[in-house]
Amino acid sequence: MQGYLGQPQKTGEVLRDGWYNTGDIARVDAHGLITLCGRLARFSKIAGEMVPHGAVEEALQQAAESDEPCVAVVGMANLAKGEQLAVCYTDEAGDPATLISRLRKLNLPNLWIPRTANFFRIPELPMLGTGKLDLQTLKTLKTLKTMVES
Repeated sequence: MQGYLGQPQKTGEVLRDGWYNTGDIARVDAHGLITLCGRLARFSKIAGEMVPHGAVEEALQQAAESDEPCVAVVGMANLAKGEQLAVCYTDEAGDPATLISRLRKLNLPNLWIPRTANFFRIPELPMLGTGKLDLQTLKTLKTLKTMVES
């Protein structure tokens, strides 16, 4: 990619040493195969530390002991820490107190463990036609918009 047509500032933001910065996080294995494992945009900066939503979702999914996706993590504003984690979960995930107890046993950093008050039960996870999680819909759910900032 040579850049955005007529938008030199935007081009300067995404091109690094001749490479297009997609915002994807990837891992290269011993055979040279690339695995996309997340996006830079799916992090919350909490008290100055970057907390990866995908890793927290994986731990929550493991704690839920469900093969079906039943949890989704989004970042929400927090006046004291900058951001905080919010978890949308379906009935299949179980109750928040049990999930948090199981997360603690996985030895996650405390910043990665959402507060019980930041769990919001939803009937189902919103999905895009591509089968991916619809993050924009999650962020605009009424229950999340009414969350109290603390």
